[in-house]
Amino acid sequence: MNPILKYLKNVFAAKRVLADDTQLSGLVKADYLLQELIKHDKAPGIAITVLKGGKTIFQKGYGYADLERKQFIDARKSICRVASVSKPIAATALAYLVQDGLIDLDESFYTYLPDYPKKEWDFTIRQLASHTAGIRVYKGKEYGLNEPLSIKEGLNVFKNDPLVYEPGTEYLYNSFDWVMISAAMQAASGIPFEEYVQEKVLNPLGMLNTYCPECHYGTDFTIGTHSQKENDVNSISTSEVPNQVATFYTKGISGFRKAIPVDNFYKLAGGGYLSTSEDIAKFGQAFLDKKVEIKEGVLNQFLTAQQVQGNSTYYGLGWQVSEDAKGRKFFGHVGNGVGGYSNFFVYPNEQLVFSILVNCTDPKIQGELDALINSFFDEVDS
Repeated sequence: MNPILKYLKNVFAAKRVLADDTQLSGLVKADYLLQELIKHDKAPGIAITVLKGGKTIFQKGYGYADLERKQFIDARKSICRVASVSKPIAATALAYLVQDGLIDLDESFYTYLPDYPKKEWDFTIRQLASHTAGIRVYKGKEYGLNEPLSIKEGLNVFKNDPLVYEPGTEYLYNSFDWVMISAAMQAASGIPFEEYVQEKVLNPLGMLNTYCPECHYGTDFTIGTHSQKENDVNSISTSEVPNQVATFYTKGISGFRKAIPVDNFYKLAGGGYLSTSEDIAKFGQAFLDKKVEIKEGVLNQFLTAQQVQGNSTYYGLGWQVSEDAKGRKFFGHVGNGVGGYSNFFVYPNEQLVFSILVNCTDPKIQGELDALINSFFDEVDS
């Protein structure tokens, strides 16, 4: 299902969560809902940061970053997998390349990677970024791949498969699109993708706790080549990072267990970054404060929902772009990966930014998260 349609569907499910309880409202309701999720073992840990007009109005951790050690999760310090929230980060870097004339969104992908196997149809960077290029989704164990692949090597996972439809005729959300885009970005810029993102996005915005675990070793987090000293981020000790790397979990019938080790470097652009709730909120606020130095004409292309055969996909270029059930416009992304689940939404009219990170593979709590997000509008409107 289109991730944004799934999100809207869950908004209505959230109403069933709260029923007709009129005794709770605003921040109190949000706090109650989050406490209930931990109380009923719906998630091991949840880190949330909410900004209003650039000011933090709610920031808290619920539950544990590590269940065994009883380490509490912290919205400022606990580092979690952000999964597909990586796509807006990558898209911001792509926008700089577009602005600088190094990449043309409507140019063929083959302009940047001419050796990529030819398909039945040609396709553009814009089609890749909007998930309308016809690239397939994960198969089998690819979702939890744990192999030391560079970005270009990662193309081997799917590059010989045919397109599943003629580009521009359908929408199919997947992360392989952004593996391809990151490879094109490297070719166009002449420097590794992770270095370009660090230089153009993370450093300027002060996102000091957002990084690639397979790229960074030591306390200074200097960008380097893809090393295999550690490919399981669960094994990184907290002494090696400035803050606390959460333990990543999967929920089963018997409770939470440690997630399988994965190496997400090759799909860094589509779902490989780690960050804190505070850092992701800072990223969203940068767009409201116009600290992202991308011209309006370029940025609008990324933050405008694309259409396929006259119907909105509710997705721009690396960003979900839509309205919620009450007609409030937002852009952002939902993310789900091995050991991590995330919600990141920016409401420009209300000047609200939401960043919610969970250290667990899809814990099936989107309805509850939608309800607590809605409660903040009660607070703002009161």
